Amino acid sequence: MQRLVYNAKVMKQAFPFAAIVGQDEMKLALLLVAIDRSIGGVMVFGDRGTGKSTAVRSLAALLPAMPVVKGCPFNCDPAAPLSSCASVCEARHRDRSDTERVAVPVVDLPLGATEDRVVGALDLERALTRGEKGFEPGLLARAHRGFLYIDEVNLLEDHLVDLLLDVAASGENIVEREGLSVRHPARFVLIGSGNPEEGELRPQLLDRFGLSVEVRTPALLADRVEILRRCDAFERNAGDFLAAYQAQNEAICTLIAASRDRLAEVTLDDQALETMSRLCIATSADGLRGELTLMRASRAAAALANDRAVDSSHIRRVAAMALRHRLRRNPLDDSGSTARIERAVGEVLAA
Repeated sequence: MQRLVYNAKVMKQAFPFAAIVGQDEMKLALLLVAIDRSIGGVMVFGDRGTGKSTAVRSLAALLPAMPVVKGCPFNCDPAAPLSSCASVCEARHRDRSDTERVAVPVVDLPLGATEDRVVGALDLERALTRGEKGFEPGLLARAHRGFLYIDEVNLLEDHLVDLLLDVAASGENIVEREGLSVRHPARFVLIGSGNPEEGELRPQLLDRFGLSVEVRTPALLADRVEILRRCDAFERNAGDFLAAYQAQNEAICTLIAASRDRLAEVTLDDQALETMSRLCIATSADGLRGELTLMRASRAAAALANDRAVDSSHIRRVAAMALRHRLRRNPLDDSGSTARIERAVGEVLAA
């Protein structure tokens, strides 16, 4: 197993992931994409004030640190081929054996961010003081090998949506402006949150999220009281509150690292694959991305549970998350997407 380096700075600032009450589906989805980045990110839809942003920002404290070329603004991987690094990265010309371990970035993309802030722009200070053209990396460079978080993603401006679609598809950010021609890797896990009452998300962008979860305001009185109690304790004395949950947070971090190590050993037989395809056919899910996501999420769920093979319990656990945002609208069926998936799961797994 890789040596764990906990993100102590974030642990001392963010509300502990282990202290979040309820919202089990959202927490599971975040853990799955932390285990397997290829799942493709998480879209969290739900009511205002239900802990969506809190859970995402708490995720940063759970991720084992990653190795990078020391001082590289693009988070270059020391083990990656030189050709995969950014064309403007000064680390290309230094000793790549000079490495360090840093926290996995969780970068916020504000709704009001300009395109230059997102993709990067001409380094004006360098141009004015030294008369040289240079590139100032943007948010996409900072998010490389990490997570890009967009709160209220359904309100994001269309030109930024188009930009994100291009980068998410290619894994590379290309900037052509003011005499600059720059390209750098930008492979990140996209995490979004939003309230569907405030606007729908474009289907092209929604399809780029591997998993989609729904959160609701807690209905149980005991849960609501416990949330109030924990929030009050955090606001009154954050240090003591964080210390009380530090061991649990570190245990989750260890679990993520162990699950990553187990992931390659989890087997997936033809029967499981057939079950997934039958499920996607039964729900009329668009395209094959749903089956691929279902496969990866089921394998990650098995690794998380310390199981050696994917079975129906893992498929059942992740089916709604992987498929609910990929269903075609059926005018003859007014039930919600989650209910349709649960019905299909019951029929397919019972066959």
